[in-house]
Amino acid sequence: MTDNRSVQQKLVKGWLLLHRYVSPALLAVIGVLLITGFALFTPPYIGMADNGDYFRSIYSAGLYFNLPDYDSHHFGHFVRQYGIFQYFNENGSMVISSQTLFIKAAMLLNQLLFDSAVFDIRFQGIIFTLLYAAAVYLVVESLTWKIPRKRGYIIALLAVFMFGDTGYTAYFNSFYGESIVFIMMLFVFASWLLIYRKRYNDYVLLAVFIISSLLLTTSKQQNAPVGLIVAVMAVSLLWIRRDRIFRVLTVGSLAVLFLSGVATYALISKEFVNINQYHAMTRGVLMQSPNPEETLKTFGINEQFAILKGNIYYERYTTVDVDSPLLEKHFYSQYGFVPILKYYVTHPDKLSSMLNVAAKDAFTIRPPAMGNYEASAGKAFGEHTSFFSAYSLIKKALSPKTYGFIIIWIALVVGLYMPSFIEAVKSRNFRLAQRMILILTMILCGLSGILVSIIGAGDADLAKHEFLFTVAFDIVTFLTLSDIISRRLMRHHDTGGETDDNGPEVKEGVRPLVETKSV
Repeated sequence: MTDNRSVQQKLVKGWLLLHRYVSPALLAVIGVLLITGFALFTPPYIGMADNGDYFRSIYSAGLYFNLPDYDSHHFGHFVRQYGIFQYFNENGSMVISSQTLFIKAAMLLNQLLFDSAVFDIRFQGIIFTLLYAAAVYLVVESLTWKIPRKRGYIIALLAVFMFGDTGYTAYFNSFYGESIVFIMMLFVFASWLLIYRKRYNDYVLLAVFIISSLLLTTSKQQNAPVGLIVAVMAVSLLWIRRDRIFRVLTVGSLAVLFLSGVATYALISKEFVNINQYHAMTRGVLMQSPNPEETLKTFGINEQFAILKGNIYYERYTTVDVDSPLLEKHFYSQYGFVPILKYYVTHPDKLSSMLNVAAKDAFTIRPPAMGNYEASAGKAFGEHTSFFSAYSLIKKALSPKTYGFIIIWIALVVGLYMPSFIEAVKSRNFRLAQRMILILTMILCGLSGILVSIIGAGDADLAKHEFLFTVAFDIVTFLTLSDIISRRLMRHHDTGGETDDNGPEVKEGVRPLVETKSV
């Protein structure tokens, strides 16, 4: 009996200490740091194998492959160390991307703390992990501020379960742009929601929002539409404050963001245009056509090119050289993004087929093609880690693989938040209207990831190309579940400081001296 009381007293004491010193946001950060630190920085190290794309990112940054048999590790094994150019680097920039900034920062840290000739990718992993922890903190803080700690802790644990999944964090030990997409999407979401909550300084949050949006937009050419979408939707921020300086800064920042989206698209190199264009036709339009010859005629392309149906640009032995003047003159020059978009719009059955193809991979966080372990770990070629992967595995297994489910999900989320949005519009409170606008922005960004993928590159590497959608889906779903847990789903009066259903946060067993009403 005495032992039971002692255990109970310790539990109560532990709970009181947790309640007093550890906020839900801090609990989430501790959780993701422990899990990610164990996964990425203790043997066997977890990362992502190269699918052949790394050279585009690393050569111009000053790195090279120093492993003699590097090509044999493609797709199967994660490689941790690379060489650093010691003299003149003749490689020009193949990709204009914000990813280079992070690689350069990691190289500087590597040279300061490790080696000047060998680069260990874990230094990049450290930078991404710290940024990721900060993003998780802001996300959880935006959803748990001024609510009872019990509910806040549940939300924090949910955040760890969803966003601490190694399907996401394994990207940190890789040269894929998905790391930046994941982290910056969290920052964009958190900063905007914190503005809605009126938590922290609006000017600081605006800076975080714009910087993260710019890094997100310029991380991958595929994300060019993100800058346009966010810039247009965020115009609503102009009316949350009357300060002239805030509005001027907002207009200027959104203009820069919009132009960054345009520039990201305009600066896509000719090589990438050809690769994507080739796949858009051979792995997209022609794949869904029962009569490829007739389909090619609608584009004004010689029907003999129907032989390319299903081909991949990187195949070693091809029917026609993908870089030949023949294809350049009679194939590539006959179509582009707009003609393909027009084709799908005028052939909704083909678009429907492609959307269903895309939906099969739309909920996959970890691409099945790339392994997670080093060859020295003794794991099978292409093997994936199962460590803290429950969410990604459940999501992939249980999510319906049709675009109809995506439409139902959008309708459900919008329907749940619409009453509070209408209430905000009627009261002309533009700050309160931001939550719904943010949700729509996340959804539109996610959908752009799907549409740009299938229109711009067909079904080629869809699981990786649709990463933007799966992040957007998780963020919006997390927001919805969190608002259900905190009982904030269909109301706005939590903004600016609600802590409980009937007033400020009350410690258990203690009543406030003065009764207060909800704001």
